[in-house]
Amino acid sequence: MIAIDWGTTSFRAYRLDPAGRIVDARSAPAGILSVEGGDFAAVLEQHCADWIAAGETQIVMSGMIGSRQGWLEVPYASCPAGLEEVAAGMRKVAWKRGEAWIAPGVTCRDDAGVPDVIRGEETQILGVLDQLGAGRHTICLPGTHSKWVEVDNGRIARFSTHMTGEAFAVFKGHSILGRMMKDGVTDRNAFADGVRRSADDGGILHHLFGVRSRGLFGELPDSASASYLSGLLIGHEIHSAGTSGRTVHLLCTPQLADVYRHALDVRGLESSTLDSNAVTHGLFRLASRLKK
Repeated sequence: MIAIDWGTTSFRAYRLDPAGRIVDARSAPAGILSVEGGDFAAVLEQHCADWIAAGETQIVMSGMIGSRQGWLEVPYASCPAGLEEVAAGMRKVAWKRGEAWIAPGVTCRDDAGVPDVIRGEETQILGVLDQLGAGRHTICLPGTHSKWVEVDNGRIARFSTHMTGEAFAVFKGHSILGRMMKDGVTDRNAFADGVRRSADDGGILHHLFGVRSRGLFGELPDSASASYLSGLLIGHEIHSAGTSGRTVHLLCTPQLADVYRHALDVRGLESSTLDSNAVTHGLFRLASRLKK
């Protein structure tokens, strides 16, 4: 089968054997926003034509390809949602070379009734359920919009989204804070200081100005301010998400896992790292549930 993780900026395709193992993989900067005229079928054929010609007829996709700007808007499955609920929400698209299925994404509401959504991450989560086992677990998927997910006995019970990565980019590139920054996130001590500061009273808006004021008073070198800002934002994310004392399972690239593991260590929290290729496992499990 062909498993595709199709996001806003990237297209990643995997050819899987009958046991779900990756036998070939390829990627391209062909995210949904770059597809001219919405001709997603043409992009799929461009990058997977040889696999299709070789007899791969089952194609399963997840990510923003199922959004309003994608090939087909697939309605979200509602929490609590596990493998069966997500599979039941999959929708089929057809084109001249065959057919493909798109996963639905998942939605929930917070305690105030405000909706939240994930689209793509749910497939990764389904791909690591066998690593977690029964009971309640906390999964963190760091990124531009970090997701904190509570899994209860194999089903996504609830989650929250935190715009940490995007906020860092905005403050660093488009605010007065960034004018004092010379380097990227390279200073682990300054990062840890930012994480510790996030636990103080005053709130994030007050803490953010401290990035500038500490620099003005010589307490924070220009070369360390980006690291301090990153720690501050991630620290607030961890505090807001809450962990209920459980181990935080990190589902991300090794580089991001190292950053978040450091922040969690500073906060005195346990963490583990899950398989970053979980998306293929999730798509393979979903494919097994499709109605023929």
